[in-house]
Amino acid sequence: MSVLLTGEKKGRPHDGANVTHQTPDADYHVNTVTPNQLPDWSDRHPRPPHARFDGGDLDCGNGLLLLIRKNIDPLDGGQLLEILSTDSTVEEDLPAWCRLTGNDLVSRVRDGGTRSYVVRKRSSVPPSPVVAARSASVPITARGASGDDKPRAEPATAIPPFAVMGIGSWPRPGWLLKALQEKLSGRLSDDEFQTYADDAVRLAVSAQERAGVDVVTDGEQRRDNYASFVGGRLDNCQLIPITDLLPYVTDPDEFAKELQALDVPAEQVRHPAVFGKLNRSRPLAVHEYERLRRMTAKPVKVALPGPYLLTRTMWLECVADKAYPTREELAADVVRVLREEIADLLAAGVAVVQLDEPVLTEVVFARNSGGRSFMCGALGERGGTAEELTFAGELIRGVLAGFPPERLALHVCRGNWSRDESVALSGPYTPLVPLFATLPVGTFFLEMATPRAGELDPLRGLPTTARIGLGVVNQKLDRVEAVEDVNRSAEAAVAVFGPERVWLNPDCGFATFADNPLASAEVAGRKLEVIALAARALRAKYPVG
Repeated sequence: MSVLLTGEKKGRPHDGANVTHQTPDADYHVNTVTPNQLPDWSDRHPRPPHARFDGGDLDCGNGLLLLIRKNIDPLDGGQLLEILSTDSTVEEDLPAWCRLTGNDLVSRVRDGGTRSYVVRKRSSVPPSPVVAARSASVPITARGASGDDKPRAEPATAIPPFAVMGIGSWPRPGWLLKALQEKLSGRLSDDEFQTYADDAVRLAVSAQERAGVDVVTDGEQRRDNYASFVGGRLDNCQLIPITDLLPYVTDPDEFAKELQALDVPAEQVRHPAVFGKLNRSRPLAVHEYERLRRMTAKPVKVALPGPYLLTRTMWLECVADKAYPTREELAADVVRVLREEIADLLAAGVAVVQLDEPVLTEVVFARNSGGRSFMCGALGERGGTAEELTFAGELIRGVLAGFPPERLALHVCRGNWSRDESVALSGPYTPLVPLFATLPVGTFFLEMATPRAGELDPLRGLPTTARIGLGVVNQKLDRVEAVEDVNRSAEAAVAVFGPERVWLNPDCGFATFADNPLASAEVAGRKLEVIALAARALRAKYPVG
C-alpha cells in the first residue's frame, strides 16, 4: 500500500495547554446530521462541551489531530469536545476526519477569523467497567542504563538444543482488551492496568508451561501491538489511531480502503507520532520482565521492535521533523534508547532479547513505489533496496554492539496482520542472508512453515556460530500440525545446521496486534504442545549438549 505525505508545513507549535473542562446538563442531547452533510454555521453551540482546547493556526496535517486525540480520548462515548481554530483548511479536513473515525461533527460557530467546532465522541462501543480478578501489585522501579562503555549482563540459564518457545505474542483475554482500551483512552490508570495485565500474563505463562516450552514470554499482554507500544513508553512520543494519518496522505479514500487489509478496525490500531526528542525515562519492557520473573522459573525471552522498524514507523515528516531534521537523526536516538533497554534487560537476567524486524522483507519483496508502504504498521518512507538494507544493518549493529551475541536474537517474517496468506509477502531469504551474516546475534527466528518463505538452502550462508529458531507451525492456520510434520521440518534443518544449532518455534506471534489475534489461546497451546512433543523425540535421537 502506498501512502504519500502531502502538504506544506504551516502553523505554530502548540501544546494544547488552553484546555478547559465543563459539565453540561446531565441529560443533554445534540441533533446529529446525516453522513456527508455538514451542520450549518451558527452563532452559538446548542450545548456546552465537556472539554475544549485552542488549536490556534495548526492545520490537521501539522499537529491539530494530535491535540484532538489527546483531548478526546479521555472522554466517554457521546461526550462533547470543542475545538477552536483559526486555520481555514480545518473546515474541510475536520469533517473528513470525523467521517473516517466515526465521531460526529455536531455544530460549528464562526466568530470573525476564529472557528469553533464541537465534536461528539463516537459511542458505538459504550464505556464499561473492566471486570477481572485483582492481584497484589508490587511497585516496579525502572533501572537506569549503566552508561558504561561495555554493556553489562547477568548470567542467564543455559538453553538446550531443540528448545521450544513462542515468538512473543499470545492472544489476550477479552477483559484485558477492554482494560487496554480504557488505559489508551485515559480512563484507566497505568497502575490499575498493570494488575489486570498480571492476571493475563499468568494465564499466558500457564498455557505455555502446560504445552511444554523451554523458554517463556509474557505473551506481550501489556502491549497494544508488537511495535507501537514503544510510543506509549518513550518521552515525547504519542500513540494515535492510524486513521488520524488521513491528512498526511494524497488519496484519503484509497488509504481508508487499503487499511481494510488489517483484518481489524483501523481506528483500533495505534501509530506512534514523534513530537519532540525521544528519551527513555522509564523502561520499555524491563517492568514486564520483572513481573514475569515472579511467575515462572523457566528462562525468559523478551521481544523488542528493532531499530529499523521503529525508525520506519516513527519517521513521518509532517510530525517527526519538528524534532528531527533527518531520518538519520531520529534513528540515532532510537538506537540509543534500545541500547539502554537491552543493557537493563540483560542485567536483570533475561535469557534472550529478540529484535523484531519484519519490515526487512518489505524492503526486498515489496514493490518500491517511491512513497510509503504498509507492512505490520510501518508507514515511514524508504529508499532503494540496497540503501535500506545498508541503513538497517548499521542500525541493528549499532544497537547490539558489545552485548553477548548468544543472548541476542533477530526475528524476521513476511507480515502477520491478516490470516489471508495471499496478502502477505512472499520470497526466499536469499537477498537478506548477506545482511544476516554481518549481525552480532546468536539466533535467527525465521518464518519457515509457510511456502511463502522458500527453502532452507539459502540459510547455509548464516554464520556457523548462529542458531536458527525454525518456524515449524503456521500461527495463521486453525489446523494443528502433526508431530510428524514438525519432525520432518526439524530434520531438514538438522541436515543443514546440525542438531546443536536448531531451536523450534511458530512462524510468528499468535497475536501481533492485540485486537487481532490470529489464533485462539486453545489453538496456540495445542500448536506449542505439538512442537514440544517433536522436540522430545529429536533430543532422544540427537543427544547433544
